[in-house]
Amino acid sequence: MFNEIKDFAAPELDVYARTSEVQLLRYYEPEPGIFIAESPKVIERALNAGYQPISFLVEHKDLEGEAQEILKQYPDVPVYTAEYELLVKLTGFALTRGMLCAMRRNPLPSVEEICRNASRIAVLENVVNPTNIGAIFRSAAALHMDAVLLTGGCSDPLYRRAARVSMGTVFQIPWTYFDKKTVWPQDGMQTLQ
Repeated sequence: MFNEIKDFAAPELDVYARTSEVQLLRYYEPEPGIFIAESPKVIERALNAGYQPISFLVEHKDLEGEAQEILKQYPDVPVYTAEYELLVKLTGFALTRGMLCAMRRNPLPSVEEICRNASRIAVLENVVNPTNIGAIFRSAAALHMDAVLLTGGCSDPLYRRAARVSMGTVFQIPWTYFDKKTVWPQDGMQTLQ
């Protein structure tokens, strides 16, 4: 169900144009919020990991490209489309590979669940740059890490840029945050032991 974008102010476009990453995170509080996945490869990996699409934003020319196979699988999910220049004006940034997808976040597992059968775990301490988070997840995937744990000061792995830089590996490696009450390294190391 393709919807040609004619009105920038349409409320269904808010998640792409007028909602910050922090607002997306808290969109359904107390339930998990929303995130934006960018590029067909990242979107496909998120869908394969069980994340549910809310809507797609696709450049006209990509409706027949890589996006086509993904969109076929979700015929009931709204698809908003326009020419590239219009989408850049709407979102405020250049789209990578012409496709975005608003998705519902899944509840995060506990540290205990993540560590239960893991033998190689990467612990990220206060990594605030989303690009660095994405690069670390890619490295963790390349090194066959079983899980990634993040302290509360880390950037969100589902931020659009972090997920894109990770090339979707944030959807392939189990990860979670330490509980907000957990003080790193004292409490965190004790939990890991």
